[in-house]
Amino acid sequence: MPPIFRDKWNRRAFLAGGAALIGAPAIAQSVDGDDTVEIERDVTQSVRRNISAFRTLDWQPYFSNLKGGAILCDIDSRAVHYWGEDGTTYKLYPSSVPLSEDLTRRGRTSIVRKVEGPSWRPTPSMLKRNPEWPAYVPPGPDNPMGTHALYLSWTYYRIHGTHDTRKIGRRSSNGCIGLYNEHIQELFAFAKVGTQVLLI
Repeated sequence: MPPIFRDKWNRRAFLAGGAALIGAPAIAQSVDGDDTVEIERDVTQSVRRNISAFRTLDWQPYFSNLKGGAILCDIDSRAVHYWGEDGTTYKLYPSSVPLSEDLTRRGRTSIVRKVEGPSWRPTPSMLKRNPEWPAYVPPGPDNPMGTHALYLSWTYYRIHGTHDTRKIGRRSSNGCIGLYNEHIQELFAFAKVGTQVLLI
C-alpha cells in the first residue's frame, strides 16, 4: 500500500478508536484482505491506548474522605470520576475539557450551586475572543450548558451537559468540563452542594 494511503488508513483507525471509546460503531473498509488485517490491527492498538487512559481509579490518592461525595475531573484522560459518600457508588464518564492550558484550571474546589435547565452567558473574555456570540442564551436545546449544570466555587467554572455531543472526548471548551446530557443528569442526582471536586 503506498504511504499516502497507509496514512489515510491510520487516521481512520485513530478516529475509529475514538468512536469505540464512546460506544459508537467503528467501521473500516479496504480493497483487499491484507489491508483489512492491517487496519484492524491499527484500530485495536488505538482502542487499547484509549482504554488505558480511560480507566477506573480509586479515590484514596486524591481525597482524604468521601464526606458529601467526591468528583475527580482528569483533564489529561478527559474523564470525570464520581465516588459516593457510601463508599460503594462509583461512576466514570467521558468528558470534554478546555481547549488549551491557558483556559485550564486545576486544583480543589466544590459544588456551590445546582441548576436544572441552566441559562448561559459567555464570560467577558469569551466575548472578546468571539464577539459574534450572543450575550445570553436561555434554557433549551441551543444552550451550550445542556440540561443540567453544577456550579463550582471558582467564578465561571462549571461541570455541565452539552447538546453538541461531538465535543465529548475532545479539547473543546472554554474552561468548563462537559458531559453527555444523560451523564450530567445522573451526576446531578448524585452530587450535592458541598461535594468536593478536584481537577487534575
